[in-house]
Amino acid sequence: MTTTRISSTDLIATLEDRGCRITSPRRDFIALLERKEGGFSAEELCSELPGVGRATIYRTLKLLLEAGVLCKLAMPDGAPKYTLARFDHHHHAVCVQCGLVTDFRDSTIERLMRAVGSEVPGKVVGHRLEVYMTCQGCLVSPAD
Repeated sequence: MTTTRISSTDLIATLEDRGCRITSPRRDFIALLERKEGGFSAEELCSELPGVGRATIYRTLKLLLEAGVLCKLAMPDGAPKYTLARFDHHHHAVCVQCGLVTDFRDSTIERLMRAVGSEVPGKVVGHRLEVYMTCQGCLVSPAD
């Protein structure tokens, strides 16, 4: 399965479409997001962008979440992590040791959700699935 990378141009266009000004701090924020491979926290972004205000980081995260280009995940410890949405509809696998987040799609899950939809009173309008695991990197080099 191939994933589609979201470019900084797409992220900037998303913010512009929402009426946001594209300031230099927001450009720095977007450039960092474009380089992110897995999950990240708002605090990680703040520490990696010391020249960008915390309020700008949190506001921009919120705007991108509302636009559907970011996903917010609840980690096992309750702390939120974010990831760029690389598919329209997808699920997440989250490493409980290092926090690596990967996206996946699975037709079996979608068939299961259609079956569940026929069993519940009312209309299912969506679902979320996060699989918590230990990634290959952590299995190969376990923490001390």
